[in-house]
Amino acid sequence: MVKDFIRKPIAAAIRTERDFSTALKSDVDIVFLLHSSIMTVNQSVKEIHSFGKKAFIHVDFAEGIGKDRAGLEFLAKQGVDGVLTTRTGIVKMARELNMIAVQRFFLVDSHSLGTSLESINIAKPDIIEIMPGIVTKKIREFGEKTNLPIIAGGLIETEEEVRAALAAGADIVSTGEAGLWSIKL
Repeated sequence: MVKDFIRKPIAAAIRTERDFSTALKSDVDIVFLLHSSIMTVNQSVKEIHSFGKKAFIHVDFAEGIGKDRAGLEFLAKQGVDGVLTTRTGIVKMARELNMIAVQRFFLVDSHSLGTSLESINIAKPDIIEIMPGIVTKKIREFGEKTNLPIIAGGLIETEEEVRAALAAGADIVSTGEAGLWSIKL
């Protein structure tokens, strides 16, 4: 069962060589290689495994590795424990090859939520990643850096979420929840 596979609540998402070294020495047990290549994947996986960690490759960004069955078979032969992808077809193929399949979803509104749920039912990933994990902390940063009014929209369904977006610096909150249109702030 995949839940047994997950031992620690934080995974290292690696983009640079410096981050790679730091992740190997850290307490995480899963390493997501967000940028890898056909030239480096074998050595990276060996190093990750030598530290007792699981190696996942973000297939969508892997250079020189096909986004097809042959590419996944290549990764499996390199000892990759799993893959990350936004692509439903890749998820299905990875599962057929007994690799852990993480499907990434970018949720921005109720429509993307609906299409994501449909994709999950079709692909049947082992794990899903919902992105962004948090966005309210970026509202103030954007406001300070751009000096423009900010509208926070998408997936805002409760009065608490409206208040959190406004407290974070949003000037307007856009929501399709009619019950929120008349709240007193």
